[in-house]
Amino acid sequence: MAHVWLIGMMGSGKSTVGRLVAEHLDRPFYDTDVAVESAAGMTIMEIFERFGEDGFRERERTAVAQIADETPGVVATGGGAILDPVSVETMGAAGTVVLLAVDPDVLIARVAEDGDRPLLLDGIERAIRSIDRARSDRYRTSADVVVDASRPIETVAEEVEAICNAL
Repeated sequence: MAHVWLIGMMGSGKSTVGRLVAEHLDRPFYDTDVAVESAAGMTIMEIFERFGEDGFRERERTAVAQIADETPGVVATGGGAILDPVSVETMGAAGTVVLLAVDPDVLIARVAEDGDRPLLLDGIERAIRSIDRARSDRYRTSADVVVDASRPIETVAEEVEAICNAL
């Protein structure tokens, strides 16, 4: 079985769902944000501050390529991974891309307490709605499968697990 790449907005549950699915299927779990931080020796916030979004996306592209060569597993990507055409192509070639789609109001509630997201520094509600408008078409065109992730995480994980088992 190939990789299952989870894409979607920040707060959509990619890391939580990915860990659950990987554990249930006894498959490796990868997180591109963790890979970027580990390789850089700094947090995502520090990378954004020092190198900007372009510097982060370059590191993210490298992480996606490296994970694509690893033992197939479940991969949580950063919310903006779909902004890089090379990353999207790599993900599609290395497995199935699953969009965890979440209503913006649900996302706002989920990330309201999280001050560690660089793209939300100018206000959560405005940022979420703006990012959602800018990325929604790209998410949908990058995905092989769309899962409604506005539901409880356990329900979403069960659906993603069923998708994995069907591959």
